[in-house]
Amino acid sequence: MTELIKGYLRDRNEFGSLVLEAAIKLHKKLGPGLLELIYEVALCYELKQRNLSVKRQVAIPIAYDGIVFDEGFKTDIIINNKVLQELKSVENLHPVHKKQLLTYLKLTNIKLGYLLNFNESLMKEGMTRIVNNLKELSFNLCGSAPLRDKKNKNRMKIQ
Repeated sequence: MTELIKGYLRDRNEFGSLVLEAAIKLHKKLGPGLLELIYEVALCYELKQRNLSVKRQVAIPIAYDGIVFDEGFKTDIIINNKVLQELKSVENLHPVHKKQLLTYLKLTNIKLGYLLNFNESLMKEGMTRIVNNLKELSFNLCGSAPLRDKKNKNRMKIQ
């Protein structure tokens, strides 16, 4: 079980790193100021070049009061069904953009999301990481102490 948890987190972080590297590469080549759609298409190309499964403009239905509405919302990009990306090309990000991404994460049950604003001089200034109830684990790099789940304070065995 611990191996699955470790692999699950490691994979998600590895995907996250690949996503950010692709966004930085794209931004260096195209620069700021283009339409969001251009960045979306080009970023999907970059991610596919890294052998990732990429879905664009995925329709997510909304359930309300026992009724499912197909007209929920569309996510910009979902990568390997593990990472959700919302792209922007705006002068300034606002708190509502972060709230929107967190809501999308909750509704899709995806744990990791990135809000990427390509309208910054440096791409790293336009990157925001959002997590949805991702259980954080404490790792001892020396290997002398067991892992502990910070929330539950339970020891976890590593084999």
